[in-house]
Amino acid sequence: MPTHDLLDHFGRDCSALLGKRLWLFDMDGTIYEGERVFDGTLDLLARIRERGGRSVFITNNSSKNVGDYVAKVGRMGIEATPEDFFTSVEATARYLKEHHPGERVYVQGTRSLVSELARLGIDDTAEEDPTATVVLIGFDTELTTEKLRSTCRMLNHDVAYLGCNPDLVCPTEYGFEPDCGSMAIALRNATGKYPHFIGKPEPDMIDIVREKFGATAAETVVVGDRLYTDIASGRNAGVDTVCVLSGEATLDDLATTEFVPTWVIDDVREVWRLLG
Repeated sequence: MPTHDLLDHFGRDCSALLGKRLWLFDMDGTIYEGERVFDGTLDLLARIRERGGRSVFITNNSSKNVGDYVAKVGRMGIEATPEDFFTSVEATARYLKEHHPGERVYVQGTRSLVSELARLGIDDTAEEDPTATVVLIGFDTELTTEKLRSTCRMLNHDVAYLGCNPDLVCPTEYGFEPDCGSMAIALRNATGKYPHFIGKPEPDMIDIVREKFGATAAETVVVGDRLYTDIASGRNAGVDTVCVLSGEATLDDLATTEFVPTWVIDDVREVWRLLG
């Protein structure tokens, strides 16, 4: 019988977490919010290392490149290298190389996104270009009205249309701000077109990281705050999931969702306690 100390928010036995070797963490709303690291994050990452496990950060946030993330978490006291991250930008580059090899890509996104795609071998541009055959949108924290006009004009052409991630909002210190999914809805209202999304909830990011580190599905767990991306991607990849209540998901959402997590735990500090 499970002990009281190994139960989740709803009284479910979560002792299986003790056997997890590969921990895949969402970032915004899970381990930090804006520039504020959540209480318990550093303790949990240290405990996973002590137990012989590996932590990898998998994020749908396409506004930053891996170098930006290494610097950001470093400011919070998290020691990390580029090997500790896998982003929707990397997943998007892989998709483009497989499905649109050599094609020119018009990007509505941050300068960081545009430069990262170029570094990863994608022929991309942030300027309107009639030779581009793919339109890609990301979480654009530098969005302007002129960018939206350019994207609408590009979508009038016969182009493939992709989105880095379907997240509707991004958590901040003051609440939420529109993410790539909300930008896609605005563009659909203007053009009638909607993108194929690449990042979570597709299982590819999880499958790639599992293969890289040689972990089985049973040894892997996804920890995140969004049901329709983090938890859905874990389910689609056949791995256990932890939904933390420190970000977007609420108890009301959990009562109606089709993306039921394996466990619901209040926050990363409580996960750390459960591994103690």
